[in-house]
Amino acid sequence: MKWRHVALGSLTAVAFASTVAWSAGDEHDRNWPNEVHTATPIKHLVVIYGENVSFDHYFGTYPHATNPSGEPAFNATPGTPEVNGLTPALLSNNPNLNPLNGTGAYNPFRLDRTQAATADQNHAYTAEQQAYDNGAADLFPKYTGNGTSGGAGAFGTTGQVMGYFDGNTVTALWNYAQHYAMSDNAYTSTYGPSTPGALEVVAGQTNGMKVVLTTKQPSVAGSYYVNDGQNGFTMVNDVDPGYDSCSSTTDTAMMTGRNIGDLLNERRITWGGFMGGFNLGTVNSNGTTGCKRSTMSTVVGAATADYIPHHNWFQYFASTSNPKHLRPSSIDAIGHTMERNSRTPDPANHQYDTDDFFAAVSKGNFPSVSFLKAPAFQDGHAGYSDPLDEQAFVTKVVNFLQQQREWEDTAVIVAWDDSDGWYDHAYTLPTSASYDSVADQLNGNGICGTGSAHDGVKGKPVNGRCGPGTRIPFVVISPWAKEDFVDHTQIDQTSVVRFIEDNWLDGQRIGGGSFDASAGSIMGMFDFNRRGEGHYQRRLFLDPVTGLAVDKAPNS
Repeated sequence: MKWRHVALGSLTAVAFASTVAWSAGDEHDRNWPNEVHTATPIKHLVVIYGENVSFDHYFGTYPHATNPSGEPAFNATPGTPEVNGLTPALLSNNPNLNPLNGTGAYNPFRLDRTQAATADQNHAYTAEQQAYDNGAADLFPKYTGNGTSGGAGAFGTTGQVMGYFDGNTVTALWNYAQHYAMSDNAYTSTYGPSTPGALEVVAGQTNGMKVVLTTKQPSVAGSYYVNDGQNGFTMVNDVDPGYDSCSSTTDTAMMTGRNIGDLLNERRITWGGFMGGFNLGTVNSNGTTGCKRSTMSTVVGAATADYIPHHNWFQYFASTSNPKHLRPSSIDAIGHTMERNSRTPDPANHQYDTDDFFAAVSKGNFPSVSFLKAPAFQDGHAGYSDPLDEQAFVTKVVNFLQQQREWEDTAVIVAWDDSDGWYDHAYTLPTSASYDSVADQLNGNGICGTGSAHDGVKGKPVNGRCGPGTRIPFVVISPWAKEDFVDHTQIDQTSVVRFIEDNWLDGQRIGGGSFDASAGSIMGMFDFNRRGEGHYQRRLFLDPVTGLAVDKAPNS
């Protein structure tokens, strides 16, 4: 190992070099660099990308939990910092008591652990803007509330959008926040649902969309794209990736720009996108396989397909897609562009199943950058998943990583693709303007942002990129993360791209209008000067059912 100090913005970081875990047995491998240099001690980044949670929905009362009898308790340590959450005024006299919300006019209310299964809310690009009502944040029940019953304990009015969980249900996440670092000022890069959020965290960009198949028209309410005002299209709502064998046969799209995988490939840095259900050859215990492979959630009381195409970040880019879900040539090839000891491109093209992540790391082949999406029943998306199933996946990953020798130089980011439309009181002024006459409704009819908010291309606004959007949780788990720390720096989903660029790519940016150049930095959530005794032993094993700390990793 080699260390050197380098300047990184206002921080002094430590550059780290590690030997690439490939033998030099053939011409291709000899051409790879002998060392991978990083600007910080982080050599492995794992991004667990959950579904559809606002900050207030999971952390609105952090660090204060109700702790009813019979439920896992959370008791904050003395000195735990407060967050920008649900104040007494917001809990008792909330703006969403606005009569325009009709029978759904409610104050925020606690959802019990027995109510973990809820309805999915309306989280479309336009509906979320309308809920924020020019910053008043007072029309959530009217525009994003969903009145269906949604499962155990949910109720049939639009007011359920005001519900929130606390540390008795999202216990593991509260414990991770307690022992590591979190942000209370993280946002989606733009308004809108899962697919835009999936693109932002790998490309910082939803503009440059190409229609493959469509029954929709741009700039029509409910469409998944709008005219960008510059002779192109911007994606604003969900649509499946073109050419994926599991995608819709009616509406699909692709992106024409670049993503972080392209930049990593150019530097020959190992990486992968690991999606639950991506291996179509796996047969689940219930006999399902292929695109219809599914898993039963006992919490929700239903089964859902493990793989959801419109969540798959890298399938929207021809350069990083694996449309036929081809398998890697070997476990050793996972994360690499070429087959081992060959100049032949690996069939998987960096796209794998989550099962492949555990297999590769267990064998000592740990990619530098890994994006993980749980099988759908564990991704936290209301309506078919829930916080308890999500907790099981997150703790499985973190418990597993803490048992690896590479834990000392690993960082795990737990982030989410959108807010699901759940109430969150925080509103931030748009820095990226958009003026689509139908889709944009944030600051007036056809208006998001002001004439001065032109974080677009060549100084011009790009329609369909209204943002930052809704506030979401953001947690960093690492031996290098600050302890019991809440960061108030404004960041967004594209801040993940920026961290990868700053750590592995010498600050190289994607360009083409990506938000990576303007996204806030997450470096303040780390302390890279830690050198104390036992620093590398900063481990917190959590029970996947209760979310409570245990002495050793479950099943170890």
